[in-house]
Amino acid sequence: MSHTSVSAPRPGSLKGATLPKWFSWVVAAGSVALGLGISAAAGLDSSVQWALIAALLFVAGTYGVSARVEGRRQARDRVATSLIWVAFLLAVIPLASLVYETVRRGVKVLDGYFLTHSMGVVADTETGGGIYHALLGTLEQVGIATAIAVPIGVLTAIYLVEYGRGRLAKAITFFVDVMTGIPSIVAGLFVLSLWIVVLGMGYSGFAGSMALAILMLPVVVRSTEEMLKLVPNELREASLALGVPKWRTILKVVLPTSVGGITTGVMLAVARITGETAPLLLLVWVTNFINANPFQDPQASLPVYIYLQYANSGGSGAAYDRAWAGALVLIAFIMILNLAARGIARWKAPKAGR
Repeated sequence: MSHTSVSAPRPGSLKGATLPKWFSWVVAAGSVALGLGISAAAGLDSSVQWALIAALLFVAGTYGVSARVEGRRQARDRVATSLIWVAFLLAVIPLASLVYETVRRGVKVLDGYFLTHSMGVVADTETGGGIYHALLGTLEQVGIATAIAVPIGVLTAIYLVEYGRGRLAKAITFFVDVMTGIPSIVAGLFVLSLWIVVLGMGYSGFAGSMALAILMLPVVVRSTEEMLKLVPNELREASLALGVPKWRTILKVVLPTSVGGITTGVMLAVARITGETAPLLLLVWVTNFINANPFQDPQASLPVYIYLQYANSGGSGAAYDRAWAGALVLIAFIMILNLAARGIARWKAPKAGR
């Protein structure tokens, strides 16, 4: 009795209704070349225009060839994957361009002198001067805002997840959702009217920190709440079954399990407020001199420093270079915070076998 065998189609073979792995790269290269050609023929000068043309050609070419060789079902899958890649590039390319441009322009005056000196009596049109007073102000203002918002936010999230029931919990959740969408200028106006106008307090870094804490609070509450919800209930039940009080279960079991995610959420909230300018202009005011006391007199900050230097530069000159250098320092500051958050999260994360 003879047996006949049917050989399976070879992977990557066009006859086997499967396109090779390099197919997408070939279509992408062809789309870029064709997009450049169409843009040159049509006289389009903008790089955005030819990039969009190339993206459309890439999606259309992927679908056309795949539908002919692999069938419409597989072609639709490839089109979905192509759209994801196009969306990814549309998000990454502007970000990479922004970082590149900031680094290229910011390194012109960024050195040790720039980081350790203030503007002092240096005019905006003169060379020299530094960012020390603004960097010191930002560190103090963000630090105070974090010290205010993190304990309140974490304790609020613990209440909502572990204890919150009834109308009070619903009211707190509602107001946290409302605060999430509050514009920064509104938070600044609220603190301005209460702290400076009603109570008669002057401009200070602490006034700005209160506005930043208002903006930071809902982010901390929401991120901490989600992290606490991810802790398995079995861990809580096992601790309670051993006779451990609920408050101690939260302190020794729930929080250590979720500390990595909570730390990441806090750092995201810090990054959210570090670049705020409007409330600081209203509450902290501006100064070119070093003020290490955040509770008295105006104090500089990085976002306001960048804004003022660029506004007074006229698009060129020493102030223009200082503005870009300040932007680079601000980006580096936020990046260091995020790297520190990742390190703390990995260090504090529960280890297997413990």
